[in-house]
Amino acid sequence: MKTSKLTDFIRKFYVYIVLFIMYAPILLLIVFSFTDTKLVGSWDGFSLRLYASLFRNTEIVTAAVNTFVVAFSSAAVSTILGTLGAIGIFYSGRRSKAIMEGIGQIPIMNAEIVTALSLTILFVFCGIKFNFLTLLVGHVVLTIPFVVLSVRPKLMQMDPNIYEAALDLGATPNKALMRVIMPEVVPGVISGFILSVTLSLDDYIITAFTRDTAYQTLSTYVYGVTSKKGTLPPSLRALTTVITLLALLVLLIANKRSKTKTKKSKAR
Repeated sequence: MKTSKLTDFIRKFYVYIVLFIMYAPILLLIVFSFTDTKLVGSWDGFSLRLYASLFRNTEIVTAAVNTFVVAFSSAAVSTILGTLGAIGIFYSGRRSKAIMEGIGQIPIMNAEIVTALSLTILFVFCGIKFNFLTLLVGHVVLTIPFVVLSVRPKLMQMDPNIYEAALDLGATPNKALMRVIMPEVVPGVISGFILSVTLSLDDYIITAFTRDTAYQTLSTYVYGVTSKKGTLPPSLRALTTVITLLALLVLLIANKRSKTKTKKSKAR
């Protein structure tokens, strides 16, 4: 009895330590976003000046807007292509399926610097000038495999014969896809979209190699500021708080929707 209690205490203590290490830096930034000091660690009274200066800083605002535009645009394209790709792989023959699944995992296992360099060389070789489109392509290449991985488990949980059954009942291939397959994989599609947005938001390597130098995102802005000045503007603490709260809000909404669907399915 004592051994089981000790084991349970050690497990909980380990989990709490890991959670503390993960979230302590974020909580520290959030706390010190409400005081107007240049250095984290010195408290100069409660203040919202950093949030006011954040929205007055045109460089940070522009970089943030550019970052979210790239993230949501690339996530939308990746979600569409990745979902269709996952469905195509799922209904392929056994040999073709194994080959395509293996090829699809290479970008995930491959170093990001290799992907960035290969895209840069490809664009230069084809004479393509670096612009928003090249940046978008880079982020799509980065995130598509993760969409496929998110949609694939939902396809595997689905009855593989329902598509053929829909066709036998007179549905066209497009109607069978939209009315039979898509409702089954919607949770995986949403997860893939959110994961794509998250991966795109904090990407630096592919962004640095495929963007126009005049196009700043948060990652390139932070790198440029730290390389020149060595310190970050205090208003970035306010920005990290805003982004964290937005991510928390999305997570709470997703969990609430998931619990609601689970209750409805159990009620049936």
